[in-house]
Amino acid sequence: MMEETEFRDLIKRIRGGDQTAAAELVRRYEPAIRRAARIRLVDPHLDRLIDSMDICQSVLASFFVRVHLGQYDLDTPEQLLGLLGIMAQNKVRDQARRLSAARRDCRLDRDHPDGLDDLPAREVTPCEIAAGKELVEEVRRRLSPDEWRLVEQRTLGRQWGEISTVMGSSPEALRKQLSRAIDRVFHELGLEDTDHD
Repeated sequence: MMEETEFRDLIKRIRGGDQTAAAELVRRYEPAIRRAARIRLVDPHLDRLIDSMDICQSVLASFFVRVHLGQYDLDTPEQLLGLLGIMAQNKVRDQARRLSAARRDCRLDRDHPDGLDDLPAREVTPCEIAAGKELVEEVRRRLSPDEWRLVEQRTLGRQWGEISTVMGSSPEALRKQLSRAIDRVFHELGLEDTDHD
């Protein structure tokens, strides 16, 4: 496990768009995300339809965009593991809900070959990082100027207390404003998540 200072530096570098830091986070935490997804895939029908790698990629995509936008305050690796576990749980639940709503017949789908979840973690590709940057730009276009100002302040590393002094609102109100704005945009883009307040 990383020391807290090293961990905070990693998150700061990721927030700044450092590709090496993003790849390091994937290397360290992808197995835990996949385990969290597999644990929640208790229904054998779902296990055949939802792959832990797909859940993991969805969690990481959401995490990287949201951390870059300043939504998360993470001080310890344990906090990150907890967040990623909750995100994986919610992604599995959302996928199960979508499958149920579509009334898909699980018997029509081909089983995944055994052992797919045991494949080694892979590195984040430059293409995936570029796609994340494009997503951040699309989120930026959809946020109001005040909402984007919050993102900019967080990207500069400012804490909610500092931002509240400048913007004249409580830290909690500003945190919720940004969280709801990002949730709204994710919903508009069809990337709806239920992992956040």
